[in-house]
Amino acid sequence: MSRRRRWSSEGILDTAAELLQGSDADAFSVRKLAASLGTDSSSLYRHYRSKTELLRAVGDRVLLAAMQGYRPGGDWMQCITDIASRLRDSFAQQPQLATVWGRYASSGTGSRAVMEALLQALQSSGLPNERVCIHYHRIVILLSALIAADGGISALATKERQQGMELFRVAVLGADPSEYPALAHFARGIRPLEADRQAAFAELLAAHLNQIRVEVDAR
Repeated sequence: MSRRRRWSSEGILDTAAELLQGSDADAFSVRKLAASLGTDSSSLYRHYRSKTELLRAVGDRVLLAAMQGYRPGGDWMQCITDIASRLRDSFAQQPQLATVWGRYASSGTGSRAVMEALLQALQSSGLPNERVCIHYHRIVILLSALIAADGGISALATKERQQGMELFRVAVLGADPSEYPALAHFARGIRPLEADRQAAFAELLAAHLNQIRVEVDAR
């Protein structure tokens, strides 16, 4: 009788990340992962107690990779911008995992590294402690939403993306001026979500950081 192979936690996460690159978190299951590893679900539950815990661990590895080699440089705004860019670039390499971060909050080493770096930057801005926490949450919500949207678009197959573009053109350029006067008026200038994503990401983050700077300067 052959013995089942024993998998390390890292080996399990490697295979889980590969599966998630071909689907999404909703389609992912511990049973499918076990089948890919040639084992049964019960053996995986010795490492991770649930699907949610496993997904959190997969997402945390992306955060950890993003923060690898990070050193604070420049002022607090530059530090936060650097962290944001690192997160965006790291999830861009595994876009299917982008929604995992927003949906399954991590408590691992990667998550702590991101939290520590953001909090240190905000603390150095001159904000009072209670405002540091408030702006930290706002920045994380903003980043997770933007990165999840970015990942969702990047993960689309070419055919799905083309279909989406066609539906966009129908919805915008085909709008009846009598019913949708504003949409018809601005139709030629309205762009799909995937257009200028990098510029939008940078501008939205900069807008919030400028808001913090105004708040600090007003004290």
